[in-house]
Parts: sequence; structure tokens; C-alpha cells
Amino acid sequence: MAYCIGLFALLSLFGCLHISHADVPPYTEKYFNQTIDHFNFKTYGDQTFPQRYLIQDKWWKQGSGPIFFYTGNEGDITDFWAAIGFVHELAPSFGALIVFAEHRYYGKSLPFGNHSLEADYIGWLSVEQALADYAMLISYLKQSLSSPKAPVIAFGGSYGGMLSAYMRFKYPNLVTGSLAASAPIYMLDPRFDRSFFFSHVTYDFAMTGAAGCVDQVKKGFQTMDQLVRQGLKGLEQLTMDFQLCSPLVDSEPMYKHLQGWVRNAFTYLAMLDYPYPTDFLGMNLPANPVQTACNVLMNATDPVKGLAAAAGMFYPKDTSQTPPCFNMMADFIECADPTGCGTGPNALAWDYQACTEITLPDGSDGKTDMFPSLPFTLDMRRSYCKQSWGVTPRVEWTGVQFWGTRINETSNIIFSNGDLDPWSGGGVGKSLSDSLVAVTVKGGAHHLDLRASNKLDPPGVISARETERSYIQRWITAATMT
Repeated sequence: MAYCIGLFALLSLFGCLHISHADVPPYTEKYFNQTIDHFNFKTYGDQTFPQRYLIQDKWWKQGSGPIFFYTGNEGDITDFWAAIGFVHELAPSFGALIVFAEHRYYGKSLPFGNHSLEADYIGWLSVEQALADYAMLISYLKQSLSSPKAPVIAFGGSYGGMLSAYMRFKYPNLVTGSLAASAPIYMLDPRFDRSFFFSHVTYDFAMTGAAGCVDQVKKGFQTMDQLVRQGLKGLEQLTMDFQLCSPLVDSEPMYKHLQGWVRNAFTYLAMLDYPYPTDFLGMNLPANPVQTACNVLMNATDPVKGLAAAAGMFYPKDTSQTPPCFNMMADFIECADPTGCGTGPNALAWDYQACTEITLPDGSDGKTDMFPSLPFTLDMRRSYCKQSWGVTPRVEWTGVQFWGTRINETSNIIFSNGDLDPWSGGGVGKSLSDSLVAVTVKGGAHHLDLRASNKLDPPGVISARETERSYIQRWITAATMT
């Protein structure tokens, strides 16, 4: 699920998707004096920080229209506003007020300013605190806008989708229903198998790429191992093939980092496997990037050069160097999220969350997936988190606090998952009741259904959006009749 991020870190994903200014719907930026600590009256209980939110009332029918509330995830909220086109498309027909709330410790919503990510202050970054932030903001909006009975529909994608579901779990008095897109909530159950992620990335390349693509990826990594065993000559060849800014040295950690750098690129090619071009991190990814990467791999003169060219589709070259090259140490930072945390302050915040409440997938094993064996077990996670943040994850607690897989007692949630999305294996794949609905987005990568409509959209996402619209309409109608 941080995305820039990895879902997951996504900055999560959406946080890294760039849209030209002309395409971004207008908004008003506002700030709400948010309580720093909602649960302890002795520690900062009476102190506040400015939580940013974006609001648009162009379509709102005050007094009868609903509030569409996006539960911001691990990144700057303006990036999510730009990327979540489905909400903007729905608002006119519903007469809805649109609100996008920024998650604490991300973007401009920093409880302790520039000190927020320091050890003495980061402890107030938690899912529970973020949910309480959203609940207080919703309550404030309803009161200040004289709309106490306005139905609220929560929207979210990836980690934000988890939050939108949790808002319905925790605050059904405030949230009428939720659309949780690509939300791997089952992943937080301590008994859940977290080996799903990299095997699904492999599945994507097997199903949508050229014939033999997965075998070619495996062959590329095997050839890399052979070159490493040749010593200095082989390392020099790898440095040249991958066009690295710094030469590889005879260091196992540095070689593992290169493997992770490549794996990270393939991860994002799968998550961003949209049917149209995407401007990501300043790079122009083509339509159907998995298929394109496979074509590159199959047409390369040797498998290592193929891996390098495919990874180069994702990463930007450092143009300050002559010739331009890839700075793998800056592009990819190892962290508590094996799918990638990204870089910068938002990545640090996500790393902390991955060390506390958000238990992310295991690493790759080289057996059920096409990647090298780069494990990240729970014991490895505990060791890393203790060393990096001085915290120990409490996996059993998250299974209790966030319900694990036992979610039948809630209602009015749509769980949508694309069949091309590596995160779908951690999500709700089957409907549990007539109001806990699973929607499969056929031909859809990571929360494609939340993006704006496009003429190249597959029929599966068009159908999914219509289903989502109908449930949202049903919930709003029922709420306004009570």
C-alpha cells in the first residue's frame, strides 16, 4: 500500500502521478486546527496543528447533497486530488461537496513542523490518530456548513482505501459508506499469508507480457549472479550494462541493492500497468508498460541488458552526470516496505508506519516469483525497525484493532481490486453480504477505477465504476430517507 512511495508507498502511488495543471480541477486549500493527540489528555491533548484539506463546492447542493471525503494517504494531498478523477466525475450528478483531507505527517500536515519525523515526535503518527483526524474534520464540516445530516461517502485508494474502509468500521455514525479501492486490509491479519505480492507481479508479466517473458527475467537475474562470481571483470560488466553512476564493488549488500533496485522497477511497471501512457516521476511510461517491458526483454541482445533496459523504463537518469546514468542508491531506498518506500520525508513517515501498524508483504523467494531470493521475514522486520526507529511491531494487535479478516459485522463498503494489481491478493476478493461488496476490475492495475475516465479504459473498469456508482446512490438514498 507509500507511492516517491512504494503503495504501496504509493508516495503511495498516486502521490507520484503527475497531471498537467490544465487537467486538475480547481480547489480551495484550507486548514483545520487538529488535535495532536486524540487519546491521551496529558500529552499534547490540548494542542493542535494545522491539518490541510482541499475543498470544492462547485456542484454541492447544500442541505441535500452528500460529502465525498477522500481519506488521504502517504503523500501530498494535492497529488491525490489530481489523480482521483472518479470522485470529480461523480460529484456533479450527486450534487456533492468534495473534500480531500491530508494525512498527518505527510505533505504540509506536520504536527511538530520540521521536527515531526524526529524520534521524540514521530510517535503520534498512527492509523488511529489519522482516522480520528478525519472524524473530527467531518464533524467540523457538517457543523460549520450547517449540514448535520449530509451523507458522507469515504473514498480511498491503496493505503487510503484501507483508511476509507476503517472509517466505516470505526465511525459509522459519521460515514455512510466507503469505496475502498485496492485496499489490502487482510494483510494486517497476523495469520494472513503475505507471500502474495511478488508472485502476482510475476503473474502479471506471464499473463500480459510476451511469451517467455518471465523465463527471460529469471535468466537475466541468473546471468547477473554468474557475472558477480567472475569478480571485478563481471562487476565492471554489470556497472556498464546498467549504466550505473557508481561502480559496483565486491560487496554483497551493494549487489543485493542492485537486485532490489531492479525488482522495484518491475513492481511499479505492474502496478502502473494502465492502458494509456502515464507521466510518473517525470518519466513517460508507455501504455501497457508490462507488455512493453517484455518486448524490450525479448528483443535485447542478452538477458542482463534486457533487465537493464526494462528497469530503465521506470527510473530517471541523473542528467547532472556525463554521460547521464542511473543512481541506484538515490533511486531506491531499502526500508520496512519490500515494495518500496520511495524517497524524501514522506518515505520516512511511511517507513515508520511500516515498522508499526502496516505489516507489508514478505520479500521475493525466487520460487513462486521471477525475482532473486530477497526475503523480508517478520523477524527481519522486527530487527530493522528496532534499529531504525526503536520500535517493535505488534502484529497481533493490528489483527485486533483493524479486525483482520473478520469484517462481517460492518456494512456499506465496496472493495474493488484490479485483476492486474499485485495488491489484490491482500484485499477482499469475495462479497460477504449485500452491503460488503467485492468488485473485480477486469484488466485493471492499481486502483484504476479511481482514476479519471479515459477512452482507452478496458470494459472491466467501465463496468466497475457503474457498479460503484449504483451502490453509492443506494446508500445516499437510504441515508436521506431516515
